[in-house]
Amino acid sequence: MTSPDVVSIAGLPLNVRCLALTGTFETSCPPPGCFGSVTGDFDGQGISYSALQWNFGQGTLQPLLLDMSNRHPELVRSVFGEGYDVLTKVLAATRSTQMSWARSIQTSRHTLQEPWTGRFHALGQTAEFQAVATARAAALFDGALALCRTLGLTSQRAAALLFDIKVQNGGIGSAALAQLDRDFSSLPIGDPAGVETAKLRKLANRIADAANPKWREDVRARKLTVANGAGVVHGVHFDLATQFGLTLSSWSAD
Repeated sequence: MTSPDVVSIAGLPLNVRCLALTGTFETSCPPPGCFGSVTGDFDGQGISYSALQWNFGQGTLQPLLLDMSNRHPELVRSVFGEGYDVLTKVLAATRSTQMSWARSIQTSRHTLQEPWTGRFHALGQTAEFQAVATARAAALFDGALALCRTLGLTSQRAAALLFDIKVQNGGIGSAALAQLDRDFSSLPIGDPAGVETAKLRKLANRIADAANPKWREDVRARKLTVANGAGVVHGVHFDLATQFGLTLSSWSAD
């Protein structure tokens, strides 16, 4: 397969570019499609939505939709039409009611029925929703930059890799951080760009080695694609510099 037709986002802030990259991995939809990607109850989470697949089951989707509705009620009403009042009532209901409703608007193949799929897709295309989604991911991005500082990593690709690790793997434990410190110390001194890339590869492989064996090589392909700046994930070729504007330039300068 060829690379996804990614809308040019190179000029957007680094946090948006990192979210778009990880969102593309998570949803198999390049931006802006990743922001409107919606899936059903195949994993027991009711409805999962947008770049980071916030969902009803874990209670992460409700705050996102409520935030959007509170900030831009007329926009949400225009997108959801007669479904706006239904959605508003659902968001005010109990978790069990929300899950029951989510399952009631799905097919047996766990895809949302129309017009709900189209409504969620359309909402994700709006700049207002993308801004709200980016704000919802801010804590993860801040955590990624904190890990960059801890590990002495300086590049935009490092920020993207650590953001992806925060999302997919939950972060890095203290024992792994200590091991990475030893890994980095053993690298020969050389060209700064080469050293940075070598560190990112070490990081990518350490995270993959610690993953569930069932998904280990999938995690490795994803993480090494970010570390190397290019690669294949789920049969799709990625070039981070061209598609997402993510390079070895300093993240602190963004």
